[in-house]
Amino acid sequence: MPVSTVTTEELRIVARDGRALAATTYAAAGGADHVVIIHGATGVKRSYYDRYARFLAGQGFLVLTFDYRGIGGSAGNDIRAESCDMRQWGEIDVASVIDAAARRYPGKRLLAVGHSAGGQLFGLADNNERVDALFAVSVQSGYWRHWSGLPRWRLALLWHVLMPGLACALGYFPSRRFGFGEDLPGGVAREWARWCRDPEYLIDRKGRPLRQYFERYNGRIRACVVTDDWMAPRAAVEALMGWFVTARVELAPLAPTDIGARALGHFGYFRDVGRPAWHESVEWLRRQ
Repeated sequence: MPVSTVTTEELRIVARDGRALAATTYAAAGGADHVVIIHGATGVKRSYYDRYARFLAGQGFLVLTFDYRGIGGSAGNDIRAESCDMRQWGEIDVASVIDAAARRYPGKRLLAVGHSAGGQLFGLADNNERVDALFAVSVQSGYWRHWSGLPRWRLALLWHVLMPGLACALGYFPSRRFGFGEDLPGGVAREWARWCRDPEYLIDRKGRPLRQYFERYNGRIRACVVTDDWMAPRAAVEALMGWFVTARVELAPLAPTDIGARALGHFGYFRDVGRPAWHESVEWLRRQ
């Protein structure tokens, strides 16, 4: 039975390297057997997922949201002083949050919701096998040639020129001006641009693919392909999902008309309360 009263708690999760990460938990009276960790998109603060997290909690899940270092509540006072990169977000921040959830809720099953880069970074965590299932929304490879037409060339300009150039010149990337969420620390922006220029996408500094923990993950994945999301075309989603070679992956097209919406795009799934798609995600998570 769904429950209506949801309480939240703000906390700090100490990452494996000692960095403090801001997080929020959502719970309803009566307890829950499942914990859902929401992994946000690049530069998107955890507060963006507040309504969806409350909805999940109201349906009987414990929910945990968090900010990557350098973003939202996990940022310092000067973005130019942030020395983090995107690989740290996955290998340290995501892994540390999974560790914290397992410690905080012993005996409860862990599930994940990944939005865009959140699902990508999940694959970098060395402990992602502790999570039974991943509900992935617009989780894609960022390699620019997965796009076609004008968007391909716009992204080529972004990854080859604008993002690395501005990140070097300013010490950070002004994402807000480009509609990409919060401004990004320079190291995050430079690494993201480098990844998006490479056909292997997630690579180390020597150009070697970072696939070890993608390939080891053997849980279930439902990958939603939002049909009007130009930022995550089907080819890019399929490319990323192909790295989960031992997982049980199902691709699920999601058109705005399927849920009575005019548009969804890259961010619309989590924006509006009570969409039928949210109920579908609840049912899928419960089955896991």
